[in-house]
Amino acid sequence: MTVFSGQCLCGQVQIAVRGEPIRVGICHCMDCRKESGSAFTFYGIWPAGRFEHSGQTGAFQGRHFCTGCGSRLFSVDDEEAEIKLGMLSEAPTPLVPRYELWIKRREPWLRPVEGAEQFAEDRK
Repeated sequence: MTVFSGQCLCGQVQIAVRGEPIRVGICHCMDCRKESGSAFTFYGIWPAGRFEHSGQTGAFQGRHFCTGCGSRLFSVDDEEAEIKLGMLSEAPTPLVPRYELWIKRREPWLRPVEGAEQFAEDRK
């Protein structure tokens, strides 16, 4: 079974997810832009039972970050774990976005991901 692993910028928080993600996407919404400090967020969703982490995290509205370096890391509930894919140890990652959310907020200089489903707002 494939294992994807990664860590925050300072290395205090480690994550691992087993198997292939349920889905991989990009989001251009205002929350994701503000949280990432960038034009979008690139993330993967796994079943919560296939996700584990170690190290101290803080959380704001369910979004976990490293208390040492402030890296944005993941969100998790009883069902799913959403991992910020920029924290994976392998770069570039073999994971490819299959959809883009909130494209009405996408910067005009960014082109759609080829082959990815496009949504003006959230997935339907």
